[in-house]
Amino acid sequence: MTGSAILVVDDEPDIRTLVQEILEDEGYEVETASTLEEARVFTQDRTPALVLLDIWMPDGDGISLLKEWKAGGTLAFPVVIMSGHGSVETAVEATRLGAYDFLEKPLSLAKLILTVSRALEADRLARENLGLRQQLERSAYPEGESRVMQDLRAQVRRIAQHDTWVLVSGEAGTGKQTFARYLHSQSNRSARPFVEVAVASLAPDESAVELLGQEQGDRVRQGLLERAHGGILFLDEVADMDLQVQGRLLNALEQRSITRVGGSEPVAVDVRVVAATQRDLEELVREDAFREDLYYRLSVVPLKIPPLREHLEDVPVLVDHFVASLHEREGLPLRRFTSDAIQRLRHHDWPGNVRELRSVVQRLLILGSGDDVSGSEVEFALSGRGLRGTSETVGPISTDLPLREAREEFERGYLLQQLERAEGNMTRLAERVGLERTHLYRKLKALGIEPRKSRSDN
Repeated sequence: MTGSAILVVDDEPDIRTLVQEILEDEGYEVETASTLEEARVFTQDRTPALVLLDIWMPDGDGISLLKEWKAGGTLAFPVVIMSGHGSVETAVEATRLGAYDFLEKPLSLAKLILTVSRALEADRLARENLGLRQQLERSAYPEGESRVMQDLRAQVRRIAQHDTWVLVSGEAGTGKQTFARYLHSQSNRSARPFVEVAVASLAPDESAVELLGQEQGDRVRQGLLERAHGGILFLDEVADMDLQVQGRLLNALEQRSITRVGGSEPVAVDVRVVAATQRDLEELVREDAFREDLYYRLSVVPLKIPPLREHLEDVPVLVDHFVASLHEREGLPLRRFTSDAIQRLRHHDWPGNVRELRSVVQRLLILGSGDDVSGSEVEFALSGRGLRGTSETVGPISTDLPLREAREEFERGYLLQQLERAEGNMTRLAERVGLERTHLYRKLKALGIEPRKSRSDN
């Protein structure tokens, strides 16, 4: 069932044998060790799929070995601690060092099997996420060869060398997150996490757990601040953050430590904050809709991202980039945009900026045929969106698309049209489409739509 063995480390022969037999019956390959030294030698020779580690051993304690395994940075394999003499303090310490879970003896066989399964699945997902993160980091480069973009990238590289907070502003779809990731990649925190926070989804009554984490018995849940320790905390559309959440976040960041909900011991957090907004925070401060102290902390280093209409000479470079990335990531066909097609794209005003350009390129690769994209195809794609007129219809959906893609295409068009009619107001939009606001926000993000919020939408 696994590519490598589960290692059971325990000095009691009966427990080693029992756990081994149970896990082998579940289809796992299992090896055992009766001392910490045997476990140490095993992990030097090969990487286990998972380690079940007893704390009290004849040649030391399992927490010390866990510290050794963690010394190189992150654990190379998931670890589940077992002990008949455990305490909350021991469980918290083990979790802080990266252990996946803590099992008390006598072992519950059902819980053992479930914990092993979940630990292996969590490790698999973490490795997949790491691969995706590395892919994102490779693509975190603001494309464009215009003087505007060259100067902006140079400015970001200079800012990255200092550890001040940064406020990235610009219209929806200009690439604020891309610039934030580029700043991360150029900073001395590049090897540490980049944690994105969709602040509009942080409800005041849930934000403490989301930001600070939680301790419940021997279970520890890390919050966003702890996960971002050593790296960058990216606050996406920070203007949407509730005032109560703003205060809680600012207090934790200024103290440089947090106490998890249900916990008693402070946990150090060291994060650099990069925030993005398409709204005027200074005006929101005057309207008492945004904390003044947080605004001044964020605006120490402002970074303004220009709309695409101010550097239309970058359209050909961006088109080539999107064609290549969509081919690599989504398997879309490679199509060449003719000079007529490029000219038509360069003469569009792009109210949705770079994100809108990517969407149009994606649509042309999906729905078009032939090796070349013509100017007439571009004209049809731009004029046939059905998003800016008064028509009650969303527009035609190709019946050649798979059901999932056709549904997403319809939902995207429908929500964009409704968003336009709601004048960017998320409250009115939620009422129009009959969705709870948090769910609506997540739906928009999943479809690649960044709402143009009005000033009255608080």
